[in-house]
Amino acid sequence: MRQYWRMQQSQAVVGLLLWGTTITLLVWPYVKWRFSSQCQDGVCFSDALFGIPSTYVGLAVIFFSVMFAVLLIGYLYDRVFSLWTEWSAVAMERNPYVTYALSPNWVMMIALQAETLKRTSPEDSDMIAQADWYLKWCKEYTEGEMFARSVQRWDADMGETPTFWFTSDEAMQRARESVFEDEA
Repeated sequence: MRQYWRMQQSQAVVGLLLWGTTITLLVWPYVKWRFSSQCQDGVCFSDALFGIPSTYVGLAVIFFSVMFAVLLIGYLYDRVFSLWTEWSAVAMERNPYVTYALSPNWVMMIALQAETLKRTSPEDSDMIAQADWYLKWCKEYTEGEMFARSVQRWDADMGETPTFWFTSDEAMQRARESVFEDEA
C-alpha cells in the first residue's frame, strides 16, 4: 500500500513531465523548419539565439508552453470551477469513518470520554444514558477487522492488550484469533 501511495504522489509530477515531453516531441516535426537556415517564408528564427542553437530554444518553448497549459487547466479546475472542492466533499460523505463508523483510535477516545462523563455526572440520568449509548457503539466496533488488526499490533508491540471496560474477554480473544487474507 505504501508503494501504491508513493506512485500516486509522484504520478502528478511524472505525468506532467511525460505530457510535456510527449507533446513537445509530437509538435516539433511541424515547427522545426522555422528554426533552420532553410526557412524562407512565415515566421523564421535564426540558427542561434544568444549563442544557443535555436532547436533547443524551440523545444524549450514548446515544453514550457505545455507545462503552463496543464498547470493553467489545474488552476481553473480548482479555483474557478471548484471541482476539487466538490470531489473532496463527496469523498468525505462516502467515507464511513467520517460519517458513522469508528476506527480503533476513535473507539478508544469516545469510550474514554463516555466513561469520564458517567463518572463525573452520576446524578444526571440523561448523561448516563447517552454515555451508555456511546459505550454500546464502541463495543459494536470491537468486533470489526480494524479493531482486530489494532489489538494484534498492540499485542506485538506492547505485550498483551488488556480487555477494555467497554468490551468483553471474548471479543478481545476473537480479535487476537482473526486471520486476515492480505497477511496469510
